[in-house]
Amino acid sequence: MFTGIIEEKGDVVAIEQAGGGALLSVRGPIVTSDAKHGDSIAVNGVCLTVVAVEGDVFTVDVIRESLDRSSLGGLAAGSAVNLERAVRADQRLGGHIVQGHVDGTSALLSRDPGESWDDLRFSLPEALSPYVAEKGSIAVDGISLTVTTVDDESFGVSLIPTTLKLTTMGERQVGDVVNIEVDVIAKYVERLVVRQ
Repeated sequence: MFTGIIEEKGDVVAIEQAGGGALLSVRGPIVTSDAKHGDSIAVNGVCLTVVAVEGDVFTVDVIRESLDRSSLGGLAAGSAVNLERAVRADQRLGGHIVQGHVDGTSALLSRDPGESWDDLRFSLPEALSPYVAEKGSIAVDGISLTVTTVDDESFGVSLIPTTLKLTTMGERQVGDVVNIEVDVIAKYVERLVVRQ
């Protein structure tokens, strides 16, 4: 489990195809400081298992399902990525419950820079629309964000200077594809209601 509070921006060292999936190597000095084989690290919001650590670079296996459901297949050497280690039970939950199980991808539709923050609007896949609510939580490339506006086809978020500086959102341009994970609580509520 993660919180959506990004620990650092890393950069992709290499991505190579391997048996239908891929091996992804990422430089991240903070997340590798205590990383070991078997640990979970979220890369742009996708929970991945560490298979090797060498210095400040970790390597993870990315299965076909993750490549198909996320934007990870579009990464290349030099790509910036958001990194977060799995939360420990004794830590504060600063964002919201983020599983690292990406629900799909979205495209940045517009970016409106403000004096103190930027307003961004993203496309919203029809299948995920019921799970997104104004003032609810959503993870975009692993970042815990509050939904400011929502309609059937898009949602908006407002980003403070800290988020713009410390994550990849400061560099995102209109048309860029991002990973989104809706609030898991909404999915469980729906399942409970449907079963009754």
